[in-house]
Amino acid sequence: METKSKATKPLVYRIGMILIIASFIVWVMPLGIPFLPISGKMKAISITSALVMAEVLFWVGALMVGKEAARKIRTAINPKNWKNRRNEGRQEDGE
Repeated sequence: METKSKATKPLVYRIGMILIIASFIVWVMPLGIPFLPISGKMKAISITSALVMAEVLFWVGALMVGKEAARKIRTAINPKNWKNRRNEGRQEDGE
């Protein structure tokens, strides 16, 4: 029985990571929607649905990979933390 649970966990983890990566791709999609030749109403619906879908994909993936992994990913992509991380790298280099 233990081998079955060990084999299932990496698959669930991989699917979760794929969903998280897909959510980032879907987050970028609304940037191109205003340039499509569709009505304004359809653009608004498309942008809103893409943003909602991106959030759903991220949180479903986060549930699959686990709390700590999702927190690390969120922290890594948060622009507020980019400056801190850059400064930490400079301090380690001796600048």
